[in-house]
Amino acid sequence: MTAAPTTTDGVLVDRYGRVARDLRVSLTDKCNLRCTYCMPAEGLPWLAGPQLLGDDEIVRLVRIAVQRLGVTEVRFTGGEPLIRPGLVGIVSAVAALEPRPRISLTTNGLGLERLAATLRAAGLDRVNVSLDTLDRARFTELTRRDRLADVLAGLSGAAAAGLTPVKVNAVLMRGVNDDEAPALLRFALAHGYELRFIEQMPLDAQHGWDRTAMVTADEILAALGREFALTPDPAERGAAPAETWLVNGGPDRVGVIGSVTRPFCGDCDRTRLTADGQVRACLFATEESDLRGALRAGADDAELARRWRTAMWGKRAGHGIDDPAFLQPARPMSAIGG
Repeated sequence: MTAAPTTTDGVLVDRYGRVARDLRVSLTDKCNLRCTYCMPAEGLPWLAGPQLLGDDEIVRLVRIAVQRLGVTEVRFTGGEPLIRPGLVGIVSAVAALEPRPRISLTTNGLGLERLAATLRAAGLDRVNVSLDTLDRARFTELTRRDRLADVLAGLSGAAAAGLTPVKVNAVLMRGVNDDEAPALLRFALAHGYELRFIEQMPLDAQHGWDRTAMVTADEILAALGREFALTPDPAERGAAPAETWLVNGGPDRVGVIGSVTRPFCGDCDRTRLTADGQVRACLFATEESDLRGALRAGADDAELARRWRTAMWGKRAGHGIDDPAFLQPARPMSAIGG
């Protein structure tokens, strides 16, 4: 176990020796889809404007993370980050930092076709696009919006703009789309996208997650194995959340993020900043540390860095989903940032 942090500069290390170098930044809690496993049809009580970090505040905190705390990767998330009005300017400012972090974005793909080239020119390196089904009727039922064509166009636009590798994130739900694993992989292979299946996690606003109804990593791999030859990827996984397999001998790969049944907490290298300026040491944390209040009260960079390091020092060993005492976070994924 490492010693407690005593300075304002240095990496974001926790009590177990893990170092956070991957920063996830939520730009908004709002979304233009209403996915059934994420939020109710009427949406949620959104954060009020003054609660949200401003563009300059986000860039300042990212700069502190990169220049003082050793962060090397920045992922912008939401909600839906493409609906943040200042997105392009934020990306451009972060891309201008020295040292320059790798910059990516997780999106539902709506509007991506229109913005992809502009974001690439601003400095965005790549995108992850959520796509759970290739069936229009199912997509409409799942998201409560008839927008599948827009997501597919967004994927194509991202690839054409050079936001590669384009990664596709898919969540399978029992009795809903759990028969689509092979079709989704065929689609990804045909278009040169990298597919990642993600186990459904207890982060829905309705708190209706049921482990027994979750499609597990083993089930996903079994379904894929009936049509494809999968072999473990010999490449070093490192802190990546996805376990990857070579498809039919490679070079194509498919990944599975088994957050629930195959947790990777021991290698986690992530720190999270919510849209209202709270640091979260873990996606499933039940506590947060406020940076917005200190920032707006006039704290200097050294003090903000110290607070961030203190927040990460308290990171727990694991998410504890298997613990009978596990409590689902009060805030849903749309508010936390993926």
